[in-house]
Amino acid sequence: MMSTTSPGQPLPTVEDAWARIGAWLAEHAPLSRARLRPPASPEEIADAERRLGVTFHPELVASLRCHDGVELDDGAPVFALNGPFAGVAAIVENTLFLRSVGEDVDDLYDDEDDSELNAYWRHEWLLITHGVAWDAQDGLFLTCRPGDDYGRVGDYFNEDAPSFSDWASLRAAVSAFADALERRLPVGGRVPLAVDGKLIWEEATRTVKAGPTSLLDLAAQTPEPEPRPVRPRPEPPRNGAYATIGFAGPRTPRPRQPDLVLAEGVSAEQLLLRAGVVGRESVRERTHAQARLSAASLWAASRPLVRAGHCGDWGFLTQSAGADQLTRPEVLRRLARDTRVVALTKHGPEVRITVYDKGLPYAEGAHDRLVSSPREDYVRLPDGTEAQSIGVDPWPGSTAAYADLLDGLRSAYGIDFDLARALDEPLISGLVLPVLEDIPEWSCRPAPEVRDFDLGALVERTPAPRLRTAMAAQLRRLAAETGLDAYAEVTGTLETVERGETPELTEDGALDLRMRTLAAEAAAARPALEPSWRRERDAPELPATREDFEAWQLRVGAADALRRFLQLPLPVAAASVLYRRLSVEWRSELAQDLAM
Repeated sequence: MMSTTSPGQPLPTVEDAWARIGAWLAEHAPLSRARLRPPASPEEIADAERRLGVTFHPELVASLRCHDGVELDDGAPVFALNGPFAGVAAIVENTLFLRSVGEDVDDLYDDEDDSELNAYWRHEWLLITHGVAWDAQDGLFLTCRPGDDYGRVGDYFNEDAPSFSDWASLRAAVSAFADALERRLPVGGRVPLAVDGKLIWEEATRTVKAGPTSLLDLAAQTPEPEPRPVRPRPEPPRNGAYATIGFAGPRTPRPRQPDLVLAEGVSAEQLLLRAGVVGRESVRERTHAQARLSAASLWAASRPLVRAGHCGDWGFLTQSAGADQLTRPEVLRRLARDTRVVALTKHGPEVRITVYDKGLPYAEGAHDRLVSSPREDYVRLPDGTEAQSIGVDPWPGSTAAYADLLDGLRSAYGIDFDLARALDEPLISGLVLPVLEDIPEWSCRPAPEVRDFDLGALVERTPAPRLRTAMAAQLRRLAAETGLDAYAEVTGTLETVERGETPELTEDGALDLRMRTLAAEAAAARPALEPSWRRERDAPELPATREDFEAWQLRVGAADALRRFLQLPLPVAAASVLYRRLSVEWRSELAQDLAM
């Protein structure tokens, strides 16, 4: 963000901008105002210049003569994600550190290219803010290098190349700071707020696209691709000669070793339902090859596709394409609800046997097996360098382990499974509406603070019924912000919650299916974030944009907050609701809801 001063008006001086910053903080955030340090002395600045061997830019001197940075303590006034301004001692310390790091990477750049940014860290650059973590990992730098860029402000981040910011000078940056405080203007997507006497920066209220493009609706109108015709091998001419151009030797085809789950006494149709296949629209017989073709098309909208069949007394599922489903504990629990299941899965170097019984991992994993093999498609050349072999199996050890474990099913469980037949035969199959992920255990603990808000104190001083009523109102606001209130299943649940009741989120119920559908919409739109060069050559063109994906993702987050409200203790659920609120005014709205 640049200063909002009119183009026809000169920028305020550094001294004027700092006076405005101090005045705003004194009125609205006195605790942060108290963290501004007194001016640096001319002697301190001169000593720093001698130690660094650099003459400070006049605007930096003027800034330090206003305030020698800030006290790095609770309530320190920060400049959005750029962090607090550094004092003389910190500028020296951080600059010397970054110079020492830069000495090891100078040879990565072409010495003949003398452009300002063609370096990890230049001798004449000074780190003038402490960054997000209040250390030398990132922040704003000022260049004191003579030339066209003299006095410019840049962005430094230790895992990225340095770049110049929108501020042409420190004077412009400090002026933008003052403008942001006085007029609540965004800097780097965040706006300043005064809360409990402190300056904080909140993400600006987001604009959510109304009616995002539904790729699932589009998929329902898209025909499933037909199987590709098998091309007959050319017959040699009866007369004359011909030549075949190709590889000198046959290329070994990659082994077909899909994820496989076997369930004792469960039919193929029931396995599809338990795996998450909803409705009959996508259910039909497909071969493994046809399933892979269909799952990669717009018709599938990035949903996984599973196939089911029988093997003696066992039903089985294989997954041909899409995000992994048969390794997920949420899915294995459903598949093993009233029976025993054995899962054989392969992912790169790892092959795993997992056994579930009556919905739980069997005997604490006593029958589980894991085999991991080294990668073997890299070879060392005589000169000591490594090269990758193309067209070979990178993990032959895991390939062999998969085959061994598959054979072992016969002796361990009496399952004589013919993998080739299961892949080549048409089997009943369908698209999966993925089941909801388990709520991570680490996120089920009470959070004492959310977005610089003392949630722990609120919970302690607020009677549970009043807190619950306020959080129900916050849920209603969140649903309106994100568009989640467009669905009858959600509004009906919110109305029940507002009456003081706690409806149950039932598996495969209307609300559960709506939440799963929203997650599937977000997953289908996610490829819109990828640049074209990172997509598969045959990947379908999607009419979705980044705005579509973000809208769906925000609805998924709001649905997750509702789910937590229904299933977790109120203090834990409250943290999720408040964390996901979009309006920058959520604190004042919460105060209103608590007063009702």
